[in-house]
Order: sequence, then C-alpha cells, then structure tokens
Amino acid sequence: MSGKQHRRSVSDRARRRAIRALAARLGVAYSVAARLLTARQVGVAPVRFPTGTDKHRAWLFAMREQRTLDLRVRDTRLAADLPLGRAAHLTERFPRLRQTGATDLYAGEGRQAALALLYAVLAHEKPALPPSAESLGWVGELGEEAAVDSLCAALDRAARLLLDEDVWRLCTRIEAAIGSDSDRARALAPEFRAMVPRKAFGGARQILDALLAVPYGAHPPGSQVRIVTGERAGETALVVGAHWQHQGPPTHYRLQTEGASLILEASCIAVLDDEPLVTAPA
Repeated sequence: MSGKQHRRSVSDRARRRAIRALAARLGVAYSVAARLLTARQVGVAPVRFPTGTDKHRAWLFAMREQRTLDLRVRDTRLAADLPLGRAAHLTERFPRLRQTGATDLYAGEGRQAALALLYAVLAHEKPALPPSAESLGWVGELGEEAAVDSLCAALDRAARLLLDEDVWRLCTRIEAAIGSDSDRARALAPEFRAMVPRKAFGGARQILDALLAVPYGAHPPGSQVRIVTGERAGETALVVGAHWQHQGPPTHYRLQTEGASLILEASCIAVLDDEPLVTAPA
C-alpha cells in the first residue's frame, strides 16, 4: 500500500468518526450528519455571526473566509491541540464584539486562559472525556473546523456547563487541576494567578455559547432579536448569553433590553429580519 493510499484511508476513518460524533451531538441519523458535514466542507450555508457596528470584527470574519487551504489546516491543527491550542483557536475565531455605549461581548482579559483551564479541569477530572490524541491529530489534518468541533462536541459542552457553577467553587477545581501531574495544566498556573475570574469567565462563556449555537441555528451572543410573546412582545433585545442542558439546543437566553436584563425561553424570541443567523447547513 502506498503512503498516499494509507493517508486517504486514515482520513476516511477520521471523517467517519467526525460524522458519528456529529450524529450523536444532534441526535440525527448517520446519513443526515454526513450531509451536514459535507455541506459545511463545500461552503454551503456559511455560518455568520453578528458584528453590529464593529467594523473590525466584520473584517476579521471576512479574512477568515478567505483563508487558503494551508492556513485552514494550520488552524484546525491548532483547534485540535488540547487544551492550549483549542483555547487560542476559539478566542481568535470569536473575537471581541465592540459595542457603542454598552459592554463589549466576547471580551475580558484572560478569556483564552480561562478556556484552556476549563479543558484542563475536564481532562483532570474526566480523563476519558477528551478525544484521543490520535483522533485529534487526524481530524486536525482535514482543514475543516466543523470536523474538530464535532469530535470535541461533548468536551466543549462540558466546558460550557462548568461555567454555570459558582465561580469560587470552579476556581477550587481549577486549583486542583493545575496542581496535578499534567505539565500543560501546571503551565497555566501563572495565568490563573493573574486572572480576574469573573471577567475572564464572562468572555469564555460567550465564546462557548457561540460555538455551541452553530449546529442548532441558535442565537449567539450579540444577536439582535425580537420578543414575540408576553408583556414585552414587540420589543427588541440583545442576546448576551444562553442556557444549555447536557444535550440539545439552548433552552433559554439571557437578554439585554433598554434598562432591563431578563431571561426568556428560546421560543419567546425571534431573530430580526435584518440580523444574520447562525445556521446549520440544510
């Protein structure tokens, strides 16, 4: 067997693993997940995220869409490198959203370190949860971040759910992880000591909210939506966060309106006509 044939067969196995992971994540048949992944790879129904008036964020997204295959492969290699590489990849992929007269989203100094620390906690407490190094290595060579996302779906969701805990309890778990025998976890200790947890965790939470929203066509932080039921029906609001269960789309959203913060069920809001949606390919 030639090297080229061997590489192709390994890539096929990596693709099948990515399809199975996506099928399990969405609760759909293998054939449906295969079509979804293929659609993403050929650029059908590209995922779009809100930019508001932030021209710099819009420019960053435009530059990502124009990446060469070589740059895409480098990026997916980074995305598959746990915990540090994936944290860096996600922080770059979901940049700060600057808002005029309001608090910036996807922000907070230390958010990249916070993401890495979340993955370190899970690797320490649940060593069977992160995908194997072999699987990550081969999927990282595909040049498709959707494939890496599918493989890391359970890990990413678990990381997001950690952020629903009391912040100081979470910090205690981080302390235990960086005190473990893992060289990568211990390397994060200086950044953890310099971190302001509430600020760093806020940015990390919104990054993971946006990541998890992709396959469900959900509303990432920064989306402008309209409230469609209840006393506030007809009002517009800004999505600043989402509430997740162990599987499925978000059940509720955290919203900001003029002078009020509220939490509503997902069925109570709809995206504005002129607001880009995060959509999974059909």
